[in-house]
Amino acid sequence: MGLSDDEQRILRQIEEELESDTKFAQAVSPSGLYSHSARLVRWAVLGLVVCVALLVLALRIHFLVSFGVFIGMLVLLAVIERNARAIGRAGFQDVAGALRKARASASRRFD
Repeated sequence: MGLSDDEQRILRQIEEELESDTKFAQAVSPSGLYSHSARLVRWAVLGLVVCVALLVLALRIHFLVSFGVFIGMLVLLAVIERNARAIGRAGFQDVAGALRKARASASRRFD
């Protein structure tokens, strides 16, 4: 059963509004879908590196302080794992492609 003329007109209007909405287009683009998870993974990796340094320093202070830092590292690893699963293999390819494009455009600006 096909759409009536009025329904088709309404559908075309909705499509035109969605095409002109740049914020919506960026949110549903492949890089936009995974950008939040990718950002969380980057921050968690940075936090993990900081925690390794803190763990070495905390071992000199007290073993309970170092144990707290170790628990923090486990939490960061859980954040990385959860968001990496959310991104998935296809998401990693999309994010990597978006990063390559951003790097290429940045290098063109500096050349």
